[in-house]
Amino acid sequence: MNERRRSRVAQGILDYLREHPEAQDTLAGIAEWWFPEQEVRNSTATVKEALDELVAAGLISEHRGKDEQISYRMTR
Repeated sequence: MNERRRSRVAQGILDYLREHPEAQDTLAGIAEWWFPEQEVRNSTATVKEALDELVAAGLISEHRGKDEQISYRMTR
């Protein structure tokens, strides 16, 4: 995994959440809708690694829904 690319994706996630503080989505939704015009749209592995990094840093949190899907949002 290219660390620079993962860092850019992580920054993009944080930027999106700063602009949309109530936003919450799944890995697939983030990869498709939060990065619609970038090549990362098709790279869920890169988005997942960036999400894991942000969760570990305490910047975003994971939430398991009733359907067992995990969604991500800004840590409050």
